[in-house]
Amino acid sequence: RTSMFEEPLRFFVDLIRRDGSLDELVSADHTFANRQLAKHYGFDWNDEAQLSDADAQSKLAEGNELSDWRRFDEARSFGRGGLLPMSVFLTKNSPGLRTSPVKRGYWVVRRLLGEHIPAPPPNVPELPKDEKELGDLSLSQLLAKHRDNSACASCHDRFDSVGLIFEAYGPIGEHRTLDLAGHPVQTEAIFPDGSKGKTLADLQQYIINDRGEDLELNFIRKLMTYALGRSLLLSDTKTIQTVRKRMDENRKSIRAAVHAIVGSPQFQRKRLDDAAQ
Repeated sequence: RTSMFEEPLRFFVDLIRRDGSLDELVSADHTFANRQLAKHYGFDWNDEAQLSDADAQSKLAEGNELSDWRRFDEARSFGRGGLLPMSVFLTKNSPGLRTSPVKRGYWVVRRLLGEHIPAPPPNVPELPKDEKELGDLSLSQLLAKHRDNSACASCHDRFDSVGLIFEAYGPIGEHRTLDLAGHPVQTEAIFPDGSKGKTLADLQQYIINDRGEDLELNFIRKLMTYALGRSLLLSDTKTIQTVRKRMDENRKSIRAAVHAIVGSPQFQRKRLDDAAQ
């Protein structure tokens, strides 16, 4: 659990230090793992080919032994890379004894892309909490029946397909081909734009190509909210546009976004007001 929690922190800190692109949050072909997490992901801890040369050289140049955390490149061949397949998010959005395409898809659409999804009606029937109790139908088939209800489909069509891609990952983010009921996992999905996909790479491509603007705008809004220590106002719109322009001029650099926010009147006045108090 602790290792899962630390993985996205190390990934993001490295992204900032390298002045990486925002798109890497989704499209990166690398991640960070310690020995315990590497075993969970199927990485070969002793395979130097998987250990980033830059990571190894920097450690050795400092006269240190390789730390318990390493950067693993070409992680996509193991179904990893970027935030989407990190076990911490896959586990958080699972009930325990089964996966939840609904929760996993909602997390991506709401938290990463910034969509507003209304709360479900109070009388929605719950699915079994254990995959072994699903019967002859797979979770994907049960969700398809659920979407036959037009009242449910209006929202579920926006995120179920995204979540179905993660059926290749079990309740704690382990890679799998069978669910706990013994059914072959079904990851085929039709994304909201009408395109089809069934792999993590397909989902990454959909987000970068079709939802890249949503990802960027949502990231800027969250970063500004954090930096200013308050909810955003209508008067912040111009600054949001400035930050976005600065990012687009610098290959979606996260560092450029930070510089633009720090140089904004809102941020500088906020600090002066705090000092006066």
